[in-house]
Amino acid sequence: MKLHADKLDTQSITSYGEGWIAVNGQRQTGSLILASGGQLLAWDCQRLEDLTPAHFEQLANVMPEAPELVVFGSGSRLRFVRPALLQGLIERRIGVETMDTAAACRTYNILAGEGRRVVAALLIEA
Repeated sequence: MKLHADKLDTQSITSYGEGWIAVNGQRQTGSLILASGGQLLAWDCQRLEDLTPAHFEQLANVMPEAPELVVFGSGSRLRFVRPALLQGLIERRIGVETMDTAAACRTYNILAGEGRRVVAALLIEA
């Protein structure tokens, strides 16, 4: 599916499909972190079962200022992680929304377009 934002001042998700996401037209095939501050990083995980608290701790420090919200894309279907994995974000009062990765892509674009401090953590399953 192709996505078209009105005008984003930051990197945006321009399209996605099974096993990939395009950020500003550049196809990414591995799990990734995308922040409204312009940061794009590989996220070292391929399966939901591989996630640890350290994966989520990393999200709090991606941008110079802490994000307001983390949008977690759990893969091709909606799945929730154990609450203990999110404890570090919760203690910092950073909101977490979990959805399938396609919905997370759309939500990230909307929030980033509104100027919100948002981080998308997108699981792309191998």
